[in-house]
Amino acid sequence: MRLKLFLIAGLACLTVSCSRNAITGRNQLQLLPEAELQSMAKSEYQTFLSQNKIVSSSVSKDAEMVKRIGNRIAKAITAYYTAENKGEILQGYQWEFNLVDSKDVNAWCMPGGKVVVYTGILPVTQNEAALAVVMGHEIAHAIAQHGNERMSQGLLAEGLGTVGSVLTSGNPTVNNIFNTVYAPGAQIGVLLPNSRKQELEADQYGLIFAAMAGYNPNEAVPFWERMAKAGGGQKPPEFLSTHPSDATRIEKVKRYAEEAMKYYTGKIIPGRRHLL
Repeated sequence: MRLKLFLIAGLACLTVSCSRNAITGRNQLQLLPEAELQSMAKSEYQTFLSQNKIVSSSVSKDAEMVKRIGNRIAKAITAYYTAENKGEILQGYQWEFNLVDSKDVNAWCMPGGKVVVYTGILPVTQNEAALAVVMGHEIAHAIAQHGNERMSQGLLAEGLGTVGSVLTSGNPTVNNIFNTVYAPGAQIGVLLPNSRKQELEADQYGLIFAAMAGYNPNEAVPFWERMAKAGGGQKPPEFLSTHPSDATRIEKVKRYAEEAMKYYTGKIIPGRRHLL
C-alpha cells in the first residue's frame, strides 16, 4: 500500500500539482487550496472544543503557559517571515491555543494555527522550554502543509486529483480523508509512506520556531529522551506512534538543536542567507 501511494504521488508530481514548499524547499503534492483546509479545520476545531474539557487560563497556570508559548511562537514566526518578505506563508492564520484535560500524551496543530495541548503530555515536558519544543513541532507540521500533502496522496489513491475533480469540502471523499488526517486522535502519517520525513522536518523547523521565540532548543534532547522512556518499553504513546525511532530522532535532534541555537542567540538575522 505504501509503495503504491509513493508511486502515485511521484507520478502526480509530474502530471498534476506539485509545488516547492516555501519552508522546507521540498517539492510537495498540493491538490487542495490551503484556504479550504483552514476553513474545514476551523469547523473541526470548534467541534472538538465543544466536546472536550478545556482548561481555562484564568484558573490554570498550565493553560496560561500554553497560551503564552503559542503567542510567543506565533509572534516570532510572523515577525520573521514578514521581515523575509514571506508573509504569505501565514495567510489566513487565526491562532488559537488551548489546553485540554486528557491523559493522552499528545498535542496537535490544524491548518490556520488551531493548536491543542493535552494535559497528559505536561508530566513529560516538565518545563516551559520543552513544551515549546512540542508546540513548535506541531506548528511546523501545519506551516509546512504536511496535512495537505497527506490528504493529496489519499485523494489520488481514491482516484481524485485528476482534471475536473471537485476537491472541496462539499466532496464526501475530501471530508472523509480530512477526518482521517486531521481529526483529533487520527494517526499521523497514516496515508503517507514518508511520514517519518515529515516528522523530522517538523523536528528541525519546530526547534527553529521555538528558538526564535526565545526558548532554548537544547531542551529538545532531554525531552525526547523522556518521551522514549514514557513508553516503558511497550507500545509508545500516541504522539510517538508514527515518529522516527528514538535513537534516530535523538541523533538528528542534536544536530537540529545546534542549528536552532543560531536563531536563539541572534546569530541569524532576517534578510540574510540562512536555513529558512
